[in-house]
Amino acid sequence: MDFKKIIGHEEIISRFRNNIEQGSVSHAYIIGGEEGSGKYTLANAFAKALQCEAGGSESCGECKSCKQAESGNHPDIIYVTHEKPASISVSEIREQVVNSMQIKPYNGKYKIYIIREGEKMTEEAENALLKTIEEPPEYGIVMILTSKPEKLLPTIRSRCMLITTKPIKEKDIHNYLVSEFGVDEKKANFAIEYAQGNLGKAIMLATNEEYEQLIQSVVKLETNIYDMTMDDISDAIQHCSSFQMKINDYLDLMMMWYRDILVLKVTGNPDKILFKEQYLTIREQAKYLSFNELEEKSQSIKSAKERINANANLADIMRLLIITLKQK
Repeated sequence: MDFKKIIGHEEIISRFRNNIEQGSVSHAYIIGGEEGSGKYTLANAFAKALQCEAGGSESCGECKSCKQAESGNHPDIIYVTHEKPASISVSEIREQVVNSMQIKPYNGKYKIYIIREGEKMTEEAENALLKTIEEPPEYGIVMILTSKPEKLLPTIRSRCMLITTKPIKEKDIHNYLVSEFGVDEKKANFAIEYAQGNLGKAIMLATNEEYEQLIQSVVKLETNIYDMTMDDISDAIQHCSSFQMKINDYLDLMMMWYRDILVLKVTGNPDKILFKEQYLTIREQAKYLSFNELEEKSQSIKSAKERINANANLADIMRLLIITLKQK
């Protein structure tokens, strides 16, 4: 990906270009933002531009370095990996970053390390990385991508340049979905409303068939929740468990359902809700759910999300959540 092909993020791209042009490239960056907001795309475009043999602030796309970067095989752009899904260990940081950085670049000007999900580094891993960030070789650059910059050690944060992604304009997302993927207006509008400026989320929701199934699963659950028996709840849990890798999106859509009820109670305008095809059901639920009850249900979903992200048992959490949401 080149800077000129990225949708939105003009301020960040301008800063990266200025860093290159003025020779003020930092040895350590934190790129923060929610999942799907463009952190990885920005990091790759920056790394590609830094290594470009043309020497400008925009990658040429033609030189050997650019071709290697595009294929993901540039020897001096290193993507840090980790075996355990929930953590990045001290040994992984030492082997892939600390020890590796002592070796000079093979053919690039820099040696660039991209650490995705940086918040998953253990404290020992961060401390091992800290010395490298404090005393890097002149060619060393570390980019930490994270949805939770606040989870990083203060000593890490203080030594990095912090870049934070911002929501992309709705019209830009709309144009991209329609022109690049041929998404119809109805699906594009739903994806844009749900994504709230997150292009990655909008693309997944508009183009992935499994996300269509996920939406229908949430609609079925929320439409019938007050009439569900324990057997129905068990069936619903089994169904939502099939979306385990996308459970955060499932819970976000559940949250949007109650947000729609709140919006309808406050404005009375069906044009402002996400689940427009379920307007009659949402209007009916809005009649007997108070503002306090809506707040309590939203908090229950947030709590469930936190526990699931902490690796608690999915089935148990979803059972408790559905039973809680069933209560009027």
